[in-house]
Amino acid sequence: MPFAQVNGKLQEHYGIEVSVSSIRSITEHHGKNLFEQAETNTDWPSEVGAEYVIAETDGGMVPVVTISPDADDKRKGKQLGWQELRLCIAHELGSRTLHFSGNFSGGVEETGKQLLSSAINANFGNQTYLHSVGDGASWIKRQVDNKFGTHGHYLIDFMHLCEYLAEASVACSDDSESWLDKQKIRLKTNKTNQVLEAMMPYIEPPAVADEMAPVRKAYRYLHNRRDQVDYQSAIEKELPIGSGEIESAHRYVVQARLKRPGAWWLPENIDYMLALRLCRINKQWDAYWQNINLQIAC
Repeated sequence: MPFAQVNGKLQEHYGIEVSVSSIRSITEHHGKNLFEQAETNTDWPSEVGAEYVIAETDGGMVPVVTISPDADDKRKGKQLGWQELRLCIAHELGSRTLHFSGNFSGGVEETGKQLLSSAINANFGNQTYLHSVGDGASWIKRQVDNKFGTHGHYLIDFMHLCEYLAEASVACSDDSESWLDKQKIRLKTNKTNQVLEAMMPYIEPPAVADEMAPVRKAYRYLHNRRDQVDYQSAIEKELPIGSGEIESAHRYVVQARLKRPGAWWLPENIDYMLALRLCRINKQWDAYWQNINLQIAC
């Protein structure tokens, strides 16, 4: 809920009035507390754990405002832009209980730690196989490899790969729909080389720019990720081949609050607001306030 709407709710339900600036200050205070108190569990587990844990991470852009410290007029010293916030989710195969984490500051190395922490909270153990699905960003695979080693595998989102093939299909066949359907079947049965061979005769010459060369782009994308398309094994084990969970989570965890119309955030406040959102979505809200009450009582 936007800060400006909170006062109306307070008057409606409790008959009290609080200024928008106070509401913002109180919210940011608790967000800062949660951010500073957050614990990231990255110790390799000693327990056996679940057989499979599904873990996904992805970045999304959020609106950021930076203010030049040298500006006489802070309003004129503002710079608006977009920066990446990375969200992670994990759950045991068959479980509908999701464990969320994420970060704005700290870079992709911190995201890798957050992903491991979420997986551990989802019952990842020393005998668990971690299955991760994503959009092909190299940093995601790198973090899965670094944090999970032989206990994890990264799979390219099936529909994301098919988007590349769909663009290429028009140049590869007069019946692009049938051609694409055939390649999808091949991908799901691990016949990756046949998909590459189907595109090879239609690859555009080097002189053609990438934006005008959909076949070359699709060929290169698949060729460079041949170790990330084991769809057959995933399907046989009833593991997901799409990353819809993390894409959906970005909408209801991050975008629902941080990308409201007209909203721009100072970089430090993005971490605090994300901490608040994660606290709520991980069902830790009551525990946080119980701890606050205990501190007051003492």
